[in-house]
Amino acid sequence: MRVFTVDAFTDSPFQGNPAAVCLLESSAPDTWMQAVAAEMNLSETAFLLGDSLRWFTPVVEVSLCGHATLATAHVLYSTGAATGRLEFTTASGTLTVNRSPDGMITMDFPAKEVTPTTPPPNLEKALGAAVEQVGKSNLDLLVELESEEAVRALRPDIEALRAIDARGVIVTARGTNTDFVSRFFAPRVGVPEDPVTGSAHCALAPYWAARLGRNDLVGAQLSQRGGLVRVTARGDRVDLSGRAVTVLTADLHV
Repeated sequence: MRVFTVDAFTDSPFQGNPAAVCLLESSAPDTWMQAVAAEMNLSETAFLLGDSLRWFTPVVEVSLCGHATLATAHVLYSTGAATGRLEFTTASGTLTVNRSPDGMITMDFPAKEVTPTTPPPNLEKALGAAVEQVGKSNLDLLVELESEEAVRALRPDIEALRAIDARGVIVTARGTNTDFVSRFFAPRVGVPEDPVTGSAHCALAPYWAARLGRNDLVGAQLSQRGGLVRVTARGDRVDLSGRAVTVLTADLHV
């Protein structure tokens, strides 16, 4: 069985968000897929069987993952296994993917509405920063800070964030060289900080489209590796676009 490591939302190796992609030849037990994801020890490992796509962190299965979907599409396109429009059957419904002639990959994902909410106790202490606004987006919190520099300078208490009642915490602010910036922390699902998070942009896209009055935006995720996500807000859907680079191919002997 072939396994690939792909850096997603970047056009340079060792940047963006690495994902493992396993092309299954037959169905596999959930426990085996979870064990492989733990062995790969990346924020997500994608498993593709036919058109069925699933994603696992090192500790749990997740219902939506942008960078591992981008990585999977990149593997199919770069190996010649696919050339045109892709459709993946997932826990979040059917996700479609297209590649433009210049190599940009665009994914059609469900938008996530952000509704204002009261900040949880100890949120500011856990982040180590003053909070401007807080919203709830499905299982995540979206927290706006005053500036890009405040987002970049964050050194949160990861164990304190683990106690926050949310799958993950999206921290964002208006950008200086891009429309907005973000970081994403999800210690509850085994990801202390995710380098570049496609699923978080399903909430960030409509949030910033409403704030800025434009639907086509560029977001920068300010993790150590960093990456760019181009987004288009389309009502209840979001287009997420980016590039990817294969950095490893191997055989899985289990």
